Formats: sequence, C-alpha cells, structure tokens
Amino acid sequence: MSYTAKLAELSITLPKAAAPVASYVPVVVHGGMAYVSGQLPFVDGVVVKGRLGDDVDVEAGKAAARACGLMIVAQLQAAGLLDQVERVVKLGAFINCTADFTDQPEVANGASDLMEQIFGGAGQHARAAVGVPALPRGAAVEVDAIVALRA
Repeated sequence: MSYTAKLAELSITLPKAAAPVASYVPVVVHGGMAYVSGQLPFVDGVVVKGRLGDDVDVEAGKAAARACGLMIVAQLQAAGLLDQVERVVKLGAFINCTADFTDQPEVANGASDLMEQIFGGAGQHARAAVGVPALPRGAAVEVDAIVALRA
C-alpha cells in the first residue's frame, strides 16, 4: 500500500505545505536522504503559539507536535517524495518551554506517534527532544526530519 493510500485509510488530511518563512528550502534531497526543514504547528492555517510549562499544557503541546508531523508529511508529499519513503531516520523536536519544564519527550511523542501511525515500522526513528526559550513566530513546537528514500 502506498503512503498516500495509507493517509486516506487513516482519514488523515494533510495541511497545505507551508512556504519557507526565511532563506531556506523546505526539503533537500542528497545521497538518498530527504532533509525536511523545521516545521511549525499549523492548525487551520494558524501557528499554534505558546510556552509549555506556562500557557500550554502537555496534551496541547503533543497536539502541536502532531501538527508539525503532519506538516513534515505534507512537505514530503509536495516534493513528490511521500511514496518513496523507506524509513523515517530521525526527528528533532524543539519545545518552547519554561526553564523548569521537563516533559519534552512526552510532547515530542505527538510527532513520533504520527510517524509510526503512517509509516508503520519504517516510522520508528531516532529522536532528540529539547527545550528552548523561544521559537519562530512564537510557536509552541517545531520539528524537523531526516528521511531515507527508496532508490
């Protein structure tokens, strides 16, 4: 089954792939790998903003991370690469949070769980989940990805 068909089976509608907000491209392919730039959590075209440990709780943060994951998949689809995915190799999750917030892994699971839902075993990946004091546009979460492609 193609991943495009898997999305339909799961009733997942991807958002429109976001245009870059600065001087970079959304996806770079090199050496059989797709490097997906950090994606912000867009819901209905609006960035989910806030800070974990302050005005955003873990469940809302997890939903924001999932929205980032959806945008990663949307970028792969827009680049014509979705059905070439062999494996999600690594995700990097950046969580806008207070200095005493320590649940970054639980927040990042929103994106990680989505990758496994869509790609099955090929969606299991290495990951970093780190807290940061600020993110672009005031986003609550940002996630980037490294994806291996079929030849």
